[in-house]
Amino acid sequence: MSVESERIEATIGQEGAGQRLDRALALMFEEISRTRIKRLIEKGQITVDGNVEKDPTFKVLEGQCVSLILPPPIAAVPEPQNIPLVVAYEDDDLIVIDKPAGLVVHPAPGNYDGTLVNALLHHCGASLSGIGEVQRPGIVHRIDKDTSGLLVVAKNDLAHAGLSKQFANHSISRAYYALVWGYVAKVAGSVEGDIGRSHTDRKKMAVVKRNGKHARTHYKVIKRLGDIEHPLATLLDCKLETGRTHQIRVHMTHLGHPLLGDPLYGRGRQGSPKRLGEHRAAAIRTFGRQALHARLLGFYHPRTRKEIRLESELPFDFSDLMSTLESED
Repeated sequence: MSVESERIEATIGQEGAGQRLDRALALMFEEISRTRIKRLIEKGQITVDGNVEKDPTFKVLEGQCVSLILPPPIAAVPEPQNIPLVVAYEDDDLIVIDKPAGLVVHPAPGNYDGTLVNALLHHCGASLSGIGEVQRPGIVHRIDKDTSGLLVVAKNDLAHAGLSKQFANHSISRAYYALVWGYVAKVAGSVEGDIGRSHTDRKKMAVVKRNGKHARTHYKVIKRLGDIEHPLATLLDCKLETGRTHQIRVHMTHLGHPLLGDPLYGRGRQGSPKRLGEHRAAAIRTFGRQALHARLLGFYHPRTRKEIRLESELPFDFSDLMSTLESED
């Protein structure tokens, strides 16, 4: 039986008069967090005198009628969903997925279904049950939604413990193709800098001097697009010595060469049509993600101790972008 949304109606009293809509509702409905109320407003699920109001800062008046539509609660355990997967390797203990860009790894606010976990529960059946966290069964590491490439998932406790230990002691081999802005002059190098939450933007990570975690990324130039006088981009092979949140994206930005298409760390570096040419500029705009691909994953099988080393080719959108950047506009 499906659970329907709940509608709550109330009238703004003297206490809420003149307040922001989100604050007034938080005062009226103490059982609903202000953060959730703000999300409901922004999603158009709150009306004022019958009109949808999407601005949390809207000032309300005494006597106005407000209506809240509360969505049904989300199940605590993700549901299996028949989502196609590209399997790079699989046995009774683990599975390695070649994840496409755009697929979220595990359920989270804003993405409660359609995730890799939902697909794995359908593909693997009950074997993932109870492995790791309830909403992240079998997940021992993750890659960003818009990063493509290889990711390993445990199917049982032995594999989960064994793989988690290798990630913790940094013995996992991981390499990425990263297409970055500009002409990277050094043929090879390393970026070392502690990574922590940005002090100026809490959505971002940054290289910080205090309260960060040690991080080191090694890089090698694979191909330069453009010349020194007219630098466009550089394809790098980046190897992680550590595995911090957004590590390559943060370290490349710190180096002065953010990833092409990165909406979080590459703002202001989209490139002007005048410099790139309209065709190249349009290709970058429509690429739709950061140019990062997890190309290599190497680890020791937690049961057999045999080394497993897998590689993934560049996806079409990535190679097509490079071809466009190399073409004459």
